[in-house]
Amino acid sequence: MTINTLLDKQSAWLDSYSLDLRIVEQGTVISVGDGISWIKGLPSAAIEDILLFADGSKGMVFDLNYDKVGAILLYASEQLTAGTTVHLAKHPLSVPVGDDFIGRIIDPLGLPLDGQPAPHSIQRENLEKASPAIIARDFVQKPLYTGIKIIDTLIPIGKGQRQLLVGDEGLGRSAIAIDTVINQKNKNVWCIYVLIGQKRSAVVNTIDILRKHGALEYTVCVVAEASALPGLQYIAPFAGCALAEYWMAQGLDTLIIYDDLSTHARTYRELSLLLRRPPGREAYPGDIFFIHSRLLERSTSLNAENGGGSMTALPIVETKQGEIAAYIPTNLISITDGQIYLDNDLFVSGFRPAIDITRSVSRIGGKAQHASIRHQAGQMKLDYLQFLELEAFTRFGQRLEASMEARIKRGRLLREILKQDRLNPLDSLFQLAWLIAFNQGLLNSAEPKDSQNWLARIELGIKTTALTLDSSSEQWQTALHEWLKSP
Repeated sequence: MTINTLLDKQSAWLDSYSLDLRIVEQGTVISVGDGISWIKGLPSAAIEDILLFADGSKGMVFDLNYDKVGAILLYASEQLTAGTTVHLAKHPLSVPVGDDFIGRIIDPLGLPLDGQPAPHSIQRENLEKASPAIIARDFVQKPLYTGIKIIDTLIPIGKGQRQLLVGDEGLGRSAIAIDTVINQKNKNVWCIYVLIGQKRSAVVNTIDILRKHGALEYTVCVVAEASALPGLQYIAPFAGCALAEYWMAQGLDTLIIYDDLSTHARTYRELSLLLRRPPGREAYPGDIFFIHSRLLERSTSLNAENGGGSMTALPIVETKQGEIAAYIPTNLISITDGQIYLDNDLFVSGFRPAIDITRSVSRIGGKAQHASIRHQAGQMKLDYLQFLELEAFTRFGQRLEASMEARIKRGRLLREILKQDRLNPLDSLFQLAWLIAFNQGLLNSAEPKDSQNWLARIELGIKTTALTLDSSSEQWQTALHEWLKSP
């Protein structure tokens, strides 16, 4: 829709305007506090209707009682007090969308937080929309590379997938998400990073990392920090999802990070308890599952008839002392297509990223993985799982035969290979190269402590090779022999 079209419509509206008697519903604020407001009147108000207060504040209907309406505040001025009049906006909550939002930091209402002018937009998307119909969806069949060795090989993610990042605080869940965003550079994937209830220092740190690595060139940051109204924190993931859906409808691939949905669930619980809704398990309202499922179901891969775009979701959820069976984590595990579990013991032992392979799974990502990587990774994963079982026996001090010693040494080498520093995403060609080198025994002579030096040789060789993911295993072996030979 162009500006001229909008002007023509505005002119038509003015021409059709007439001075007639109009009846308008008007409510009155009873009380205000803790990010909510109670209002009497407004008999036709419905859930999620937008409310406009006379002082300029904005709210959303969140609870309906016999004689009053409960609303969450999305913007509250200092003049908002009991007695303020309220009107229904008669339109659903929406956010502006468009390409001008790329590289910007905005709040969930689309207002800029980076000190720059508001992005120009002539289109808006509703925050609440039905997820795409089944017949509009396609199979997940294109890989989305994170640049992290252990994920791209053992827990692959496909475009349109919903992969949960779960673990205790401080184990690197956000680090994995940030690395994944950084790895999308020059891959035609638009990213939306939603920060929910984070401290300002954490928000600034995340944005600085993305800016330093050039990731803001294709990323939008939707921020509802800890000091924001609970209502804004509640709608933040839906605002980010609306932005991603706009680009998905244009046939583009998008990646959205929800950091994190544990905070979002607690915010929803807080608002529900303040509005006196009946509490359920762990005091969460009964519809908390529905809130997250209707959000994550909007992430999918569309078929060619519907543009062929995709939205990949990486929701983050926090556990307490590794309790993966807690209420919110189990809800999200049942909604998503797999989970990446970060373990505290692995983190303390120095294995970074601290991903527990035995409790992590990607249910559909393997279908999107390149055939060559999938073949090599399957063999490597079997070796690694067998090594973990064998290593448990060594703790009893049992004497092992030579073949077992060799397998344990090979497993320890693999564990060192799988370690990776932050902010160091790796190319998919490198992933295939080191897999072939390991599976063919080309690294057997390497000591675990020297593994990174051998990997550096492979990475250097990748920069000069003309090989591709479709090159034969024999061609890769020849090249790897050349790169790994002693200088």
